[in-house]
Amino acid sequence: MATQETATASARRGSSFLRIAIALQTLTLFLQAVSAGLLLASSYGETLHSAGARVMYGASMLYVLAAVLAWKPGGGSPRPVLHASGFLVLASVQVVLGIAHVPSVHVPLGVLMFGLSVLALARR
Repeated sequence: MATQETATASARRGSSFLRIAIALQTLTLFLQAVSAGLLLASSYGETLHSAGARVMYGASMLYVLAAVLAWKPGGGSPRPVLHASGFLVLASVQVVLGIAHVPSVHVPLGVLMFGLSVLALARR
């Protein structure tokens, strides 16, 4: 009985951590959109957008970690791990496109990523 309660508590903690990680990722993506606007309007926008890209990428890696921790010990579905991994791939492509200065793909992919992140947050 105690083992089942411990597993349930662990699953709840993993699920909470996963929700926090998705919320953080969504927030960083929104801030990237704001800093992209500043990039067009001010001299310090590029610095903010570049720093934000690193934070967003870190948030995507945190999402993968949270998904694995929610899945493995709690015995939950592996689906969030697949979603998080796919998102990390999208974030990697986004970084490459940003460095290569390909705004025709970089901007729409950023919008798609924000939408997917909001959707993931709403599902949790």
